[in-house]
Amino acid sequence: MSPVGGESGNREADLIIDLGIWNRQTGLGYVFSSSTIFKLPNGADRSPDVAWIKLERWQALTPEQRRKFPSIAPNFVIELRSATDDLAMLHSKMQEYMDAGVRLGWLINPQQQQVEIYRLKQDVEVRNLPTELSGENVLPEFSLSLSCY
Repeated sequence: MSPVGGESGNREADLIIDLGIWNRQTGLGYVFSSSTIFKLPNGADRSPDVAWIKLERWQALTPEQRRKFPSIAPNFVIELRSATDDLAMLHSKMQEYMDAGVRLGWLINPQQQQVEIYRLKQDVEVRNLPTELSGENVLPEFSLSLSCY
């Protein structure tokens, strides 16, 4: 994972803050940063920019599994495309998350002023920025307003 520049790092932090505030209010799960590596069922090690796991699924892991790189696919992920990210690689990564059982994912693409919404076993929805995103039934009552980047 390559380091990101100041703008991307700040945007990523804002996403974590927004999801973290919602999560503290609801207590429904756990929020993770891009420093967390998840071992997916296909054996891949992945670190989304932002991830969330439902409380019951996280607590079902042993304390040792939680301390290491957890062998679990998050319920929700966000990938924020930086200026140096290859879009085809990010599309492949998002599909890998969906294949692993991630229920909802957002690929935020400031370069094209779009967001791609990935839902389990559904076609990808593309929206232009600005837009309002819903956590749907994965993140109940969570919404994120994305302005133009």
